[in-house]
Amino acid sequence: MSERLLVILAAINMFIAVAAGAFGAHGLKQVLDSEMLAIWHTAVTYQMMHALGMFLIALLIPKFSSMLLGWAGSAMFVGIVIFSGSLYALALSGIRLLGAITPIGGLAFLASWILVAWAAYKGNAGSM
Repeated sequence: MSERLLVILAAINMFIAVAAGAFGAHGLKQVLDSEMLAIWHTAVTYQMMHALGMFLIALLIPKFSSMLLGWAGSAMFVGIVIFSGSLYALALSGIRLLGAITPIGGLAFLASWILVAWAAYKGNAGSM
């Protein structure tokens, strides 16, 4: 994934996370019970953290110029879609089965951070 695409997707995800956070705090407060609101909040938190992670990866690409960072950005985006997406759907629908796919997104997050570490390790030692 290119730096430009990472920044675009990160910005869109930050927008969605802020909007979803506001919607949860104001629009869903009267609709969802406290357990479902907590699930919604978890989805927002992880989406925002990993959108920031995508910005970080975009900044690191010129420093380490590694294909691993492109993979890390892709894995992070997939993680947001699966992890946060399944939690948003669970909170809105109450269908507990949706929670079964959430760990797949979590694994994508873990893989993305390992890829970032690997890219830094394999990168130019003299540039640090």
